[in-house]
Amino acid sequence: MSVVPRWVLLSAGGAPLFLVGGWTVAQAAQPDGFDPVRQTISALAATGADHRWIMTLGLAGLGLCHLVTALGLVTAAPAGRGLLALGGLATVVLVVFPQRPDGSITHVAAAGVAFGALAVWPALAVPWRTERPTAGDQPEMATPSGPARWPAFAVTALLLGLLGWFAVEFFTDGAWIGLTERLVAAAEAVVPLAAVLAALTRRRPQP
Repeated sequence: MSVVPRWVLLSAGGAPLFLVGGWTVAQAAQPDGFDPVRQTISALAATGADHRWIMTLGLAGLGLCHLVTALGLVTAAPAGRGLLALGGLATVVLVVFPQRPDGSITHVAAAGVAFGALAVWPALAVPWRTERPTAGDQPEMATPSGPARWPAFAVTALLLGLLGWFAVEFFTDGAWIGLTERLVAAAEAVVPLAAVLAALTRRRPQP
């Protein structure tokens, strides 16, 4: 029997579907001239955007999926689950405070928290174990589980790299703002699904 409930697979799988499906349908509903390479995902749900409800629903679904996944991914360390939940909550907040023509500090701040939390959580999701010293009087030391430590750090490094690229494009008003945002957002939406699939392969220890 798996240590993770199978219903969490629905929320983890729903996250990329809500995100990518949302922007795909929303982009198709925009008038000619919308440029997904240059324009952000938030522009699709911004105040005054055509059919903004589509991307609004997609982002709301994404945030709720992350919250549910954080609840069910019991194999992850509390710090990692907390950051995953924070990323989901911040996503819901940016939906409540959409992008406006005159700007929205709350929207930008919520997006920054969401992107940051969802990039860092894999590195903190690896459970820590207590190792007892074999000799001497050294105290017990808590260390991350070995096999999962480096892949988790590598995933976080990749996500932070993509996030950094997007940040450069955003703050320099680059030509690839939309593309880089979609790359980091899609990657961050897929990682929880990969974590759940890995957790589902583990079996509950037999008594």
